[in-house]
Formats: sequence, C-alpha cells, structure tokens
Amino acid sequence: METLEKNTIGEFVAKDFRTAAIFSRHGIDFCCKGHRTIEEVCQIKKINEADLLEELESVMDSKNDYGIDFNSWPLDLLVVYIEKTHHRYVEEKTPILLQFLDKLCSVHGSGHPELFQINELFTGCAGELAQHMKKEELILFPFVKKMMDATKSHDSVEPPHFGTVNNPIAMMMEEHDNEGERFRTIAALANNYTPPADACNTYRVAFAMLEEFEQDLHKHIHLENNILFPKAKALEKFFSDKE
Repeated sequence: METLEKNTIGEFVAKDFRTAAIFSRHGIDFCCKGHRTIEEVCQIKKINEADLLEELESVMDSKNDYGIDFNSWPLDLLVVYIEKTHHRYVEEKTPILLQFLDKLCSVHGSGHPELFQINELFTGCAGELAQHMKKEELILFPFVKKMMDATKSHDSVEPPHFGTVNNPIAMMMEEHDNEGERFRTIAALANNYTPPADACNTYRVAFAMLEEFEQDLHKHIHLENNILFPKAKALEKFFSDKE
C-alpha cells in the first residue's frame, strides 16, 4: 500500500479502467484532476485511505471466470450466479455509464454528434434490461428453483401460472436478440469503442466501460440461451413425463 498510495488517480485508471467507477462513487475526479495521488484525495475528501486502496486492489486483482464449466452446474446455482454476477453488474454499471454519457454529450456532443445516438441507445438498453432482469427474477428463476427443489425432495411440480417455461423463455430470447442488436449499433457508432484523438479521460473510460458492458452482456446471454434455458425446458419435460 505504501507504493499504491503514491500513485496518481490517472495512473490507476490508465492501468485498469474499472477503477474509474470506484473513484466516481467516492466523488473523486479522475479526469481533470487525475494528477493527484490517492494520499492527497483521501485527505481532501476525508476518505479512509486503507479502505479505498482495498477497494481498488480488489477490482484490479479480480480475474475473469473463463474456463469454468458452467454446463456442469446445477440450475439453481447457475440462476444465483447469473443474478449475483450479471444482474448485479448491470445494476452497478448502468448509472455510472449514463452519467458519463450525459457528460460526454454536453461537453463533446457538438464535435461528435454520434454521442447523442449512443446515449439514446444505451438509455433504452438500460431501461429494457432493468425490466428484463426483473421478469427473470420474479417469474422464470423462481420456477427453476422450485423445480430443482422438487428433484431433491422427489416431489411433483404444479404447472406455473405462465403455462410452461417455453413462454417466458421465448420472450427472454427475443429481448436478448434486441439488446444484442442495439449494442451492435452502439459499437458501430463508437468505432468499435475507439475514442477519437481529442478524447478526454472520461471519454476513454466511457468507451472502455461500454465495451466491457457489451462483453458481459454477451456472456450473460450465453449462460441463459445456451445453458439455462435448454436445461429448464428439459427439467420441466422430466416432471411432465412423470405425471
């Protein structure tokens, strides 16, 4: 920590743009005042230095989970993972990105009018994803958990009020397609997330966050479309065949 506390805010963000969200949450300007050290901003903001460094190190040390065999996981565990990892990711990153994109539009919009389209598209995505995740958490996921509980207790499962899992799954997959297409448009408008030559730190971080958001969305959709949904259908069929 003795070394990290002397690093500038700008150095942290340059090394790992995910730290920008932490600085933003604490009201620390990583853009125009990125030359200040952790030690300096903690004194100014009256923030516990050790706690802030712990937050930063946690993010910087976190690894991705590629290589995990999600296909071998029980469905109730997979549902919890999707909620705690991908749903939470969307909930945490969305307000930060909306803030950054609004700022970019006000500061750079005249020179880069595509920012207004990107902002409009992401705002639409944020609203749709929020509703989408809520439907999963209130309708589909609880029924998947109920079926998993029944397999352990060897009980039967009453048909859900939505008839069959095929109904919400068809809706979820259509919404997945819509958001995937929306992000393809965002990526094209953002030149595959390549900031222009006159981009400030906020500009660069916003584009990096948008790219990461899209990557997380792709993995989120993969886990549901290719693993969770087919297995939920098969599990429901297993119970219906028993009757």
